[in-house]
Amino acid sequence: MIARRSRQRRIRTGKSIEITTRDIAIFKWLSRYRYLPSTYLHAFCGGLSEKRFIERLGDLFHEGFIDRPSVQWETAGSRHKPAIHELGAGARRILAEQDDLPMKRTWLGTGPQRQFRHALMICEIVASIELAVTGHTERRFVTWPEILAKAPSATRAAARPFAIAAEPDGLVPDALFGLEYAREGKSAYRFFALEADRMTMPLERQNKMQTSLAAKLAMYDSVIGKQTYRGRWGIPNLLVLVVTAPQRVEALIRRQPALSAHANFLFKAAPSTLQMRPDTSLYETPWKRLTPEPLDLTG
Repeated sequence: MIARRSRQRRIRTGKSIEITTRDIAIFKWLSRYRYLPSTYLHAFCGGLSEKRFIERLGDLFHEGFIDRPSVQWETAGSRHKPAIHELGAGARRILAEQDDLPMKRTWLGTGPQRQFRHALMICEIVASIELAVTGHTERRFVTWPEILAKAPSATRAAARPFAIAAEPDGLVPDALFGLEYAREGKSAYRFFALEADRMTMPLERQNKMQTSLAAKLAMYDSVIGKQTYRGRWGIPNLLVLVVTAPQRVEALIRRQPALSAHANFLFKAAPSTLQMRPDTSLYETPWKRLTPEPLDLTG
């Protein structure tokens, strides 16, 4: 009987692994989304048997191609959730040898993440939306590298092209992406800045010099009012997606009447099962707004 391998600790067997086309697809998705649970990788890469897919991820982990961030095991119940993966040294070497460039990361630097859970939430939200439109003939997900490639040259050359406001330390979305809607041979676009809120940032502060979610939304309001996004990123519009806890959605809607760009702020409660599996409702169900009418991202 073969002993069950640890999910948490790498144990090399020295077995020879022949890298497949699907393995390379796994590496590319982890290059695009720094952190992804196994269920998300399976949704992106396919395969009839999820069990065999997870076993393959185990092989790739134990032989050093992909990593499993150790910080994921520090929370209660983590052993009963899908394992979270990121690129390992072996995968980076394989991608470097490829003729075609790998999918570039849409956000999140390569260094250690001080807020791992927040970074994971960002990846899960955007990946869920991308998965929801994958396969649609009239919908297309527009990545950050695609946006940046068409941005003004000054932005492409900037050290922080993601930042859009200078004060006080820059307004940097958690993620930036777009959706293309094709109708009757013509294309329309919506672009989105994401704010993933785990309720670690106060909603408001008495000291206006300190960071709060309300202050951040006010900065977005200024950016939208001045259409700063046009000159910075070369995009024609900008909607702000705020994903947070259910009780905070209602609090934000009640407390933000001063925002002038009412229709540009969209709110949704974070699905409780987000780490367990992709949640396409982030795309398929309407988002609440500060105006009475919700917004449907599908149309």
